Amino acid sequence: MPSLRTIFSVALAASLSPFAALGQTQEAADLEPPAWDLRFQSTYIWQYKPGFHAAYSGANSLTPGREYSTTFSATAYLGLRPWAGGEIYFNPELSQGHAFSQLTGLGGFTNGEVTRASSDSLQYYRQRLFLRQTWGRGGGQEAREADLNQLAGSVDRNRVVLTAGNFSVLDVFDNNAYAKDSRRQFMNWSGMTHASYDYAADARGFGWGAALEWYHDNWALRLGRMTGPVTPNDLPVDFDILNHYGDQIEVERGHLLGELPGRVRVLLWRNRAVLARYQDAIDWGRANSRAPDIFQVRNSEQFKTGLGINVEQALSSTAGVFLRAMHTDGGTETYAFTEADQSFAAGLSLQGAGWGRAQDTLGLMLAQNGLSAQRRAYLEAGGISFFIGDGALGYQPETIFEIYYSVGLGRRVFLTLDYQRIQNPAYNADRGPVDFAGVRLHAEF
Repeated sequence: MPSLRTIFSVALAASLSPFAALGQTQEAADLEPPAWDLRFQSTYIWQYKPGFHAAYSGANSLTPGREYSTTFSATAYLGLRPWAGGEIYFNPELSQGHAFSQLTGLGGFTNGEVTRASSDSLQYYRQRLFLRQTWGRGGGQEAREADLNQLAGSVDRNRVVLTAGNFSVLDVFDNNAYAKDSRRQFMNWSGMTHASYDYAADARGFGWGAALEWYHDNWALRLGRMTGPVTPNDLPVDFDILNHYGDQIEVERGHLLGELPGRVRVLLWRNRAVLARYQDAIDWGRANSRAPDIFQVRNSEQFKTGLGINVEQALSSTAGVFLRAMHTDGGTETYAFTEADQSFAAGLSLQGAGWGRAQDTLGLMLAQNGLSAQRRAYLEAGGISFFIGDGALGYQPETIFEIYYSVGLGRRVFLTLDYQRIQNPAYNADRGPVDFAGVRLHAEF
């Protein structure tokens, strides 16, 4: 891992950076939108868990002993505007780190960065390479400040947007102002998106495909299709997008409650891929007098669907709440995200202006994830899946509490203290609860 001196040097450089976008003077920016932009981010996360009670452990259990986990990432965000309404983005990334228990033993994992940190040595990969094309349809103008993968300028309030190439489903779908970004907000996967949203992606969370968005007044409609992995939760991409894919459709409605903004999003998704059905695995185990095994019955194309709602609501200029809930069919194994068939998360975000710390944020979240009857029966019979498998199961929903406090150290530099408590890890009341303490340093420049 990089030394703390290196990490804090990166953060200090970000805090002292005098420019918002390389190659653009303020005078030029006032005259016309910039033709290009280059930005960077760096995030270091350290987490620790003490030992916890476990009546038994299996092949994919969270280790009952003490452990620590670290991740580090450094990403460049290059944006180009080759023609009016067109934007091209390229994100190369370096990452490294290791997960608790080789990334097993939980449904709601504690660090959203961990899937990109698969090695103790620095690894390079292309995170994103995509085109965004916007067609204006009137309704007035919205100003856009320069940000990561966002060029400064203005767009029509009513517009159509096409995103195509290599990106993440979560770049377009299931946005939320208070719970989305594990580099700045809640670290747990249950705060990034619906834990039961088995969105198509490779093992790092990215894929190839296209998404079309339509904005009109307070409404938005999004449609998208993305590639998934060749085998569930693996890195190689299955480019047979006509036969194996993840489809999603989302409807969004913005509103004012009093004078405070809020949004409601409804998301429907469907995956088609070669997946194992839990009942087939159970039947195979009985026929062979062995524990059920999904790897023995992953031999046919299956559909997997889910429906969820996502709500965000401002309570004041410095406070807001959110809620997510989703249910899936639960008959097949996990395709590309985590082990959950029902999920619920709700929380509160408070900005520090109320106590004289405008750059600080306090966040609290309570989440609960559950399993389908078929997945429960599979695990109870001793089955092992990609992330979980204790050899037996005293089923209870997995419950997660997270609280974080983010301190603004300078311009776009943040130090966060984080605590998570997970009851019934991997949905097993015979193990846990487990406590996790974490520190995160994040810089953007």
